[in-house]
Amino acid sequence: MYLDENALEEMERSALIDLIKDMGAREEELLAELAQRDKNEKKTRREIQHLQRAVDLEKLIVEAKANQEAVRTFAQKERDKYLRLLLVSSPNTILLLDKTGRIAYCTDVFLQRAGFSDHTEVRGYTLKEVLYKCAEEEWAEKIDGVLRQAVDTGRPLKYEASFDIGNSGYLHNYILHFSPMVNDDGGHEGVMVLFHDVTAIEKARKEAEQASLAKSVFLSNMSHEMRTPMNAIIGMTAIGKAAGGIERKDYAFGKIEDASTHLLGVINDILDMSKIEANKLELSPDLFGFEKMLQKVINVINFRVEEKHQNFTVHIDRQIPRSFVGDDQRLAQVITNLLSNAVKFTPEQGSVRLDTHFIKEDDGLCTIQIEVTDTGIGINEEQKARLFTPFQQAEDSTSRKFGGTGLGLAISRRIVEMMGGKIWIESELGRGSTFAFTVQMKRGTEEPCSLLSPEVNWKNIRLLAVDDAPEILEYFAEIARGLGVLCDTALSGEEAVRLIERNGAYDICFVDWKMPGMDGIELSRRIKKQGMGNSVVIMISATEWSVIEDDAKRAGVDKFLQKPLFPSALVDCINECMGAGPLIEEGGREQTDDFSGYRILMAEDVEINREIVTALLEPTKLAIDCAVNGVETVSMFSAAPSAYDMIFMDVQMPEMDGYEATRRIRAWEAEQRAPGENREVPEGAREFPEETPGEPPRQIPIVAMTANVFREDIEKCLAAGMNDHVGKPLDFNEVLEKLRKYLPKR
Repeated sequence: MYLDENALEEMERSALIDLIKDMGAREEELLAELAQRDKNEKKTRREIQHLQRAVDLEKLIVEAKANQEAVRTFAQKERDKYLRLLLVSSPNTILLLDKTGRIAYCTDVFLQRAGFSDHTEVRGYTLKEVLYKCAEEEWAEKIDGVLRQAVDTGRPLKYEASFDIGNSGYLHNYILHFSPMVNDDGGHEGVMVLFHDVTAIEKARKEAEQASLAKSVFLSNMSHEMRTPMNAIIGMTAIGKAAGGIERKDYAFGKIEDASTHLLGVINDILDMSKIEANKLELSPDLFGFEKMLQKVINVINFRVEEKHQNFTVHIDRQIPRSFVGDDQRLAQVITNLLSNAVKFTPEQGSVRLDTHFIKEDDGLCTIQIEVTDTGIGINEEQKARLFTPFQQAEDSTSRKFGGTGLGLAISRRIVEMMGGKIWIESELGRGSTFAFTVQMKRGTEEPCSLLSPEVNWKNIRLLAVDDAPEILEYFAEIARGLGVLCDTALSGEEAVRLIERNGAYDICFVDWKMPGMDGIELSRRIKKQGMGNSVVIMISATEWSVIEDDAKRAGVDKFLQKPLFPSALVDCINECMGAGPLIEEGGREQTDDFSGYRILMAEDVEINREIVTALLEPTKLAIDCAVNGVETVSMFSAAPSAYDMIFMDVQMPEMDGYEATRRIRAWEAEQRAPGENREVPEGAREFPEETPGEPPRQIPIVAMTANVFREDIEKCLAAGMNDHVGKPLDFNEVLEKLRKYLPKR
C-alpha cells in the first residue's frame, strides 16, 4: 500500500503526539512517584529521628539509672564512712544488735576496754555471749535480762550498774541505755545498746559533795576557833576589871594576849586561803639572814614547848649560806606552822626536832631542805592523802581535840610550791611524824667571814659540852669542828667529872641544867670547887633563866644560853667569854629603844587606835602629834614640815583618805623644792637639813598603818608615795622596826 507523503507525515505527527502524550503521562507518573518517594523519605526521616530520640532517651534513662545507682552507692559509702568514724571515735561503748539479737557493729572503745583485738571476735555473737568473755557472769545475766525486757516491750530502758569490763581490776560506773530500733512499718530491726561511762562524773560529784561537806565542817570549826578566843578575851576582860590585885590583873591580861594572838592567827589563815583561792598569794623577795629568821620562829614557838616540857632541838647545816634572797616571812610562816603542829600533836615531855640541810646549788640558786620531826600521835596512810587539802585535818576528831582551822598545811604547800619546792610527810600512826619540804632561793651577797674573834688564839682553847641528849652533843661537836676548836663531850655529870680529872680544866664548860643523876647545878658547883675556878661555866637549858637563876648563880654559873642552840649565839657566847665582843647580831635579843628628840605625826581617825599607839610607844620617849583625818594631816605637816621626822598614815579616814593625803604631801614637798623658789618656813618649824649635792632631796618617811594587808593594798600604798607598810592589828616589834629603819641613829 502506497501512502502519500501527507498521510505519512500525518501518521508521524499522530504517532509523535501519542508519544508526547505518553511521555507526559509518564512524567506525571514519575513526578507523582517522586513526590510519593519524597513523602516516604520524609516520613522515614521522621521515623528515624523519632527512633534516634527514643534511643537517646533510652540512653539518658540508662545513664540516669546508672548515676542514681552511683549516687546511692556513694551515699552508702559516705554513710558507712561516718558510721566507721563514729564507731572508731566514740568515747562511749555502743553496740548495734540486729533483729536476731546478735552484734552487727560496736565501737572500738568497747573492743579496747573488753580486751578484744578486732570486730570478728564480737560480730555475730549475742551480747550475753560477749559479756561472758569480758565481765562477771552475774552482770552478763542482769544486762541480758534488761535487754530482753526492752525488746519485749519495744520501749527504751535505762539501767545503772558498776562493773568491770575487761577484768582490769577497776570498777566503772555505767548508765546503760537500751533503745529498740524499728523500720517504717513498725517492725523490729534490732537494738542499740549504749554504755555511758559516768565514773569521772560520779567521782566529781562525790568530790563536790565532800568539798561541800568539808566547807561546812570548816565553817563549824571556824565558828569554834573564833568564838573560843573571843570568849576568853571577853571573859578575861571581865575578870581583869573585877580583880583587886595586880597579879590577878596581869594573869587576865596575859590570857587576853594569848587569845588575841590565836584569833589573829585564825584570821590570817582565812585571809591567806582566800588569796590562794583567788590566785592572789604573792611572794616578796628580799635579802634576809637565814639563822636570824629561824631565831624569830623559835622565839614564837618556845613558850609552847616550855608549857608542855618538851625536848626541842635545832640543827643547822654548816653548808647553808648565812643569807638568802627570798620571802623570809612566808618561809617563816611555813616553818612556824609545821613546828606548831608538831608541838600541838606531841604529848608532854615528847621531842620535837628542826633540821635544815643544804641540798645543792645551781647558778646561785640554792635548794634547802627543812624537816620537822616529832614523837607525836602520827597519822595513817588514808589521812595522809587529804592532809594538804584545804579545810581538812587528818580527822574530824583531831580538830575537836586539838583545835585548828585545817588551813595551815594547805597554805604551806602553796607557799612551798611558789618557792620552787615540794612538801611531804613521813609518818606512822602512834610513832610520830616528819614533815619535810624543799625551797629554792638565791644565795645572798654577804661575804663569808670567820665567826671567831681574831684576837684569841683558838688553837689553845678547849671546850667541854655536857648534855644527856646525844643529838645536842653531836651538834656541839659539829659546830666546834667547823670553827676549828677542840671540844670534848660528856653524856652525864659523872662522865664530865672524869674527863676534867683526866684532862685538866677546860676553858669553857657548857652544862645542861636538867640531867639524870648529877644535874647541871651540882656539876657547876664541882667545877668551881675543884680548883677549876678559871673555867667559865655556861648553863644551857630550854627553861627560862629566871626560873633557875638563883640556884645557878650560887653554884658559880657565869652565863646562860637558852635552848635550842644556834651557831651564831654559841659563837658570840664563846667570843664574849674569851674577852671579845659578839661578831653576829643575836636574834631575839630585847632592845631598849630611845627615840627622845624625835617627833612623828600619826594620822588615825579612831581614838582607841591613837591611844594604843601612844601608850605602846611611850617608853621610847618619842613625841607624837595626832591628826584625825587626811585634811588635818596635810595641814599640820605643811604648817611645820621640819617639825616631823616621820608619819604613820592610816588609809581609811573621813574627809580625805591616806592615799590622797600622801599624794598631796609629796606634791607639796616637790613644790617647795622647785628651783628658784623661796620657801617660807612657818614660825616654830625646823628647816629641812642641808641636802648633799647629787643625792635626791629628803622626803619625810610615810608608813601606812592600816588593816588593809593584801599585797595589792601594800602596792597601792607604795604607788601613792608611801615608803612602807605596817598591818593592823599592830605588832609592837614591827612598829619598832619601822622606827629604827626610818629614824636616823644617834
